[in-house]
Amino acid sequence: MRLRTPRGRARKVAAGLTAAAMLATSLVAGTVAATATPLPAATTTAETGDSAINGYRNVAYFTQWGVYGRDFKMKELQDSGAAADLTHLNYAFGNIHHQTLTCFEANKAQGTGPNGSDGAGDAWADYGMGYTAANSVAGVADAWDQPLAGSFNQIKQLKAKNPQVKAMLSIGGWTWSKNFSKAAATDASRKKLVSSCIDLYLKGNLPVIDGRGGPGSAAGVFDGFDIDWEWPGSPNGEVGNIVDVANDKANFKALLKEFRTQLDAYGATTGKKYQLSAFLPANPDDIASGGWNDPENYQYLDFGNIQGYDLHGAWNKTLTGHQGNLYDDPTDTRPANRRYSVDKAVKAYLDAGVPAKQLTMGLAMYGRGWKGATSSAPWGVATDAGPGTWEAGNEDYDKLKNLGTGYYDPVSVASWRHDGNQWWSFDDPQSVAVKGDYIAAKKLGGAMWWDLTGNQDGSLLKGLATKFRAAPAGPVIGDPTGGGGTTGGTTGGTTGGTTGGTTGGTTGGTTGGTTGGTTGGTTGGTGTECAAAWTATGTYNGGATVSHNGKNYKAKWWTQNETPGTAGGPWELVGTCGTSGGTTGGTTGGTTGGTTGGTTGGTTGGTTGGTTGTGTCTAPAWSATAVYVGGAQVSHNGQKYTAKWWTQNNVPGAEQYGPWQALGAC
Repeated sequence: MRLRTPRGRARKVAAGLTAAAMLATSLVAGTVAATATPLPAATTTAETGDSAINGYRNVAYFTQWGVYGRDFKMKELQDSGAAADLTHLNYAFGNIHHQTLTCFEANKAQGTGPNGSDGAGDAWADYGMGYTAANSVAGVADAWDQPLAGSFNQIKQLKAKNPQVKAMLSIGGWTWSKNFSKAAATDASRKKLVSSCIDLYLKGNLPVIDGRGGPGSAAGVFDGFDIDWEWPGSPNGEVGNIVDVANDKANFKALLKEFRTQLDAYGATTGKKYQLSAFLPANPDDIASGGWNDPENYQYLDFGNIQGYDLHGAWNKTLTGHQGNLYDDPTDTRPANRRYSVDKAVKAYLDAGVPAKQLTMGLAMYGRGWKGATSSAPWGVATDAGPGTWEAGNEDYDKLKNLGTGYYDPVSVASWRHDGNQWWSFDDPQSVAVKGDYIAAKKLGGAMWWDLTGNQDGSLLKGLATKFRAAPAGPVIGDPTGGGGTTGGTTGGTTGGTTGGTTGGTTGGTTGGTTGGTTGGTTGGTGTECAAAWTATGTYNGGATVSHNGKNYKAKWWTQNETPGTAGGPWELVGTCGTSGGTTGGTTGGTTGGTTGGTTGGTTGGTTGGTTGTGTCTAPAWSATAVYVGGAQVSHNGQKYTAKWWTQNNVPGAEQYGPWQALGAC
């Protein structure tokens, strides 16, 4: 079987639609006659969180090579508004070195033949290419000597404007999966590979190439990894891939476990939860060969993206047909065991026990097609692959959406276009709308798109996000209310505890505030000289000191256009400075003293009151595993907090500039 995915360099394409068209066509989805009548010609407040779109993920791939001939850069993603409809941006791809079996960066062109991927890399696109003010997300030109430029720096700028987006470094793909098997073969090689990937992409220790890079230069760019091994234990991948039929399945599982182990260990040092996803095959043979639907794998993966396209294509040059049909097409003339559908692929995972919320459905932003097709009906004869800008038989949705006449089949949930000669299968507003309904009905975790270059106005992405926002809440956001009552029991438990906590908090706060204010005022009054003022256009290396809003800050790593004082950013607070030091110190001391005194008094009063009382904190107890959006309220250690923005696993009260704002004792 040739159920394949050309998920390698220069082998992907994309699709597009408008939100208005999406909504309009969703109203008629499922009402078109099964005989597929012609359709009219096509017309042309971000939430936050891991599943920002009403409890659904909306994942999309950004291709390393798309910045060249396709001229698609992060700025287009920002300017179109599509970034606001993303939860995850998968950067494709990172390679595994054939000798060291590690993640690496290099400037070496992709070769040809079985050894074509050996040592290949594009550090220039990743972090070498300089951006002008006109084509950068932040509107600021890269300096010639800044350590980080290219797409990596643009990702940082995109995330600064869209804090809900998590950037994932995708490893492998169709072309660069050659060395996965060898790198996963032993415990030592797995540890070495994972450690190298974390060091390179999470710690950001890029090699210096053409003057860019250096220790920590890419810190903060990526939030995790996406594993695109195509395919463990299977001969259906690229020619020349190393395959160990007997051991790849077990080694793949062990590799996922090693990634999870090291990501969690590193996260414990940074206070951050790093994510792990994978690209999942639809081919039943590939699923079985790699054990992709083994539920144990999903103890290590946060989620997996099921291939929902390339079910048919012009590798069969004489037979047209659907590449992303949701259900089986009863008119399919192929043998029964070759009649593939997205639903069959989804069920292969669900039926094996994989949680639905950990699965996202892949959709295509591109078409597969043929020429010499005289019939508009699917499964007709053709003479060859259709013409494609970058690859025969493969074309961007943006270039196909108005070709010829559009058709839609509600039975298979498939769309295509035919102009009397060319026949192209792809996702369009109508098929996307129905697939959105399917995702919601199956309680899947969301959708994934390959790839952004084919739908450069972001309309397909936006259309599905609109569909998700109108659907019942998705399954990914956990219950932010938690179990409740725990904190109340700890600090006072009952109504008596609440009353005692309030009284104790008031008394303790007054005393602590007075003492803290006096001490803070005295200390602050000495005044510290302010460093040079921070500027948005300046570039700062690690260790550089600046002042901003009456405070001195020190850079933890290279930075540009990242405002000091932003939570989780590159700036470390040194202290107050200038003539306002005394005032600031007094205010800060008073606030800190008051908070501390209030907490202590509240705890004491709460404990006493709790002995005889019957109350509890009214806000639910904070949970490390729950996801909270801005405005959510929790209680923790006798204090009530409200979330300033999306957060998960950030302990209330533990970070000076963290996501939680203290509301007082409870």
